[in-house]
Order: sequence, then C-alpha cells, then structure tokens
Amino acid sequence: MALNDTTVIIAAAGSASRMKGEDKLLADLCGRSVIARTILAFENAPSVAEIIIVTKEKKIPQYEMIVASCGATKVKKIVAGGETRQQSVINGLKASESESTMIAVHDGARPLVSTELIEKTIADARVFGGATLGVPVKDTVKVVDGGLVTDTPDRSKLYLIQTPQVFKKTIYVDGVNFAIAHGLDFTDDCQLVEAVCGKIAVTEGDYRNIKITTPDDLIIARAMLGGDEK
Repeated sequence: MALNDTTVIIAAAGSASRMKGEDKLLADLCGRSVIARTILAFENAPSVAEIIIVTKEKKIPQYEMIVASCGATKVKKIVAGGETRQQSVINGLKASESESTMIAVHDGARPLVSTELIEKTIADARVFGGATLGVPVKDTVKVVDGGLVTDTPDRSKLYLIQTPQVFKKTIYVDGVNFAIAHGLDFTDDCQLVEAVCGKIAVTEGDYRNIKITTPDDLIIARAMLGGDEK
C-alpha cells in the first residue's frame, strides 16, 4: 500500500513567451486543457496527499474553475507565483498545510507524465533523499564557444532531466534556506538539493513526457494521445 506522504507543487506561472500569444496551459489537448491533464496525473497518484498550484494571480479564478470541473479533490490551494521559478515554488511550499514528508515539483506544461512514473520517482526519492525523472540523451552533444566546438561530452553519461523532481521535505527545505541565505536563484529544483550536497537519483523516464514550450509541441502531444493536430 502506497504511503500518502507527498505534497506536489505544480509550477504554472511561466510567461509562455514562445507560444505566439497562446496560453499553453489552457490549450486544448484532446478534450482537456494541458493543465487539467497535468493535475489529474497527480490526482490519481496514491502517494500524493495534496496538490498546490502556483500560477499568475490574475489566473487564479480560472484555475479554480478548471480544478472544480475536473474533480481534483487533492488540490488544496492555488497561489500566486513570484518573479522567478524558484520564488514561485517557494510560494507553493509556504502554502502547504500538509504534514507530508516528501515534496514533488512538476512543470504544469508536462501533461503527459504517467501516474506510474510519478510513483516510481517518489519511491526512489524516499530511498535516496531526492529523485528526478530523466531520459538518456539520444544525440551527440557538443560544447560550443564562439561558434566553435570545444568539447564532446560522453553521451552515455548525459540525461535530459524532466519533472517531477521529488525530495524529502527536510532536505528540500535545507536547500531553499541555503539559496535564500546566499542570494542564489536556480531554474532547476535539483540544484537546490545539490547545493546542500544532497543525493539525487535519476529515475528512468519516458520520452513522451515532453514539456509544451512551442506550438509544435502541442501538435506532438496531440499525436501522442491519438488526437488531431488542430
């Protein structure tokens, strides 16, 4: 039986600057909005005790309606984000009232994450203190400086990191406090834990767990779900 021990913070306060004016989280994805699909993936995860959504303040009423319409009972609060991703996630952390022992952070724009992979990442984080979904890099990667190749990293050691990223709450809070004390602002939640020398396992993920960043990503996500490309 799964432990009901995880608070999930869904980061949904980004600017969507590469979506040509379309709000990617509200875009239709085969009958449901992108954000609704993201919420429901965690709603259906047995380990999840509560969900906190962080979005722009003006969108909170709209998100409240989405949560109500999809019947997500684990969403306890929808709060305003900050000026950066890190600040937004910290706002979500402060809003948590659960006694959960684990914290999971997920991009609202990753709607195709499976409940099975969510559970696997949480399970790995319980063992190691932290875990993130990731998939091996398929292509050769070059380090480029001034338009010239300077290095070719060993591809076998490179992973594309996804979300959720899950941590024991005590370790994550230590990372947050360290970042605040030293004026650091990270774009990746694993960096908070790395900063206090925490261990992070990579849970083998799924290439389908894409992040909706451009209009083309919506076309790909619809195709993966078997829908049309409108």
